[in-house]
Amino acid sequence: MTTTIAATTDEAVTGIEDGSTVLVGGFGLAGMPFDLVDALIRQGATDLTVVSNNAGNGDVGLAALLKAGRVRKVICSFPRQSDSYVFDDLYRAGRVDLEVVPQGTLAERMRAAGAGIGAFYSPVGVGTPLAEGKETREIDGRVHVLEYPIRGDVALISAHRADTMGNLVYRKTARNFGPVMATAATTVVAQVTDIVPAGKIDPETVVTPGIHIDRLVRAEARRLTVQGAR
Repeated sequence: MTTTIAATTDEAVTGIEDGSTVLVGGFGLAGMPFDLVDALIRQGATDLTVVSNNAGNGDVGLAALLKAGRVRKVICSFPRQSDSYVFDDLYRAGRVDLEVVPQGTLAERMRAAGAGIGAFYSPVGVGTPLAEGKETREIDGRVHVLEYPIRGDVALISAHRADTMGNLVYRKTARNFGPVMATAATTVVAQVTDIVPAGKIDPETVVTPGIHIDRLVRAEARRLTVQGAR
């Protein structure tokens, strides 16, 4: 498989269909693929299921996608924070569905998808509403709940640097969900701040091998601070 280097972010998100499940990297603003999300808004795909750690911050990134009315459902760990007012308003109005997944379980469900694991048992969430309707089993004297993989039609992630073969390295905490999402989607699109020739990245530092990356695009790093006020 060859990684395609797109000329623009708009080119990088072509072909994303209505109703797709889109994995969006980021931990709040850290590692959010802002330029790819903006391009997805321009592209026009709607009725999306978005999987991410948060449900958007302020009016940028994932929050902007929500505000544009393109999202049907959010699967995330932290739907509410001081600046999640776009999601809050949509959810209270019944315009977006929500599935809350504990953070470690969210990561593991995507990792399971990438590893070809059919399902797994976890003790997290047992005895809470998050386990309602799910199969349980006692293992070593402790009750576990059965969790299924989360697979994406598309993953949009951000990394620090790539080579022309699609090998990725990340910058500090911006790494977060990118590596697992890159294994769990049919089509993986990565935005990076720098693309170097093959062989210029030390193989020992590669976090995501290029075999997982379908499309690559260069985009300038954006450092945003979002206030809680509207």
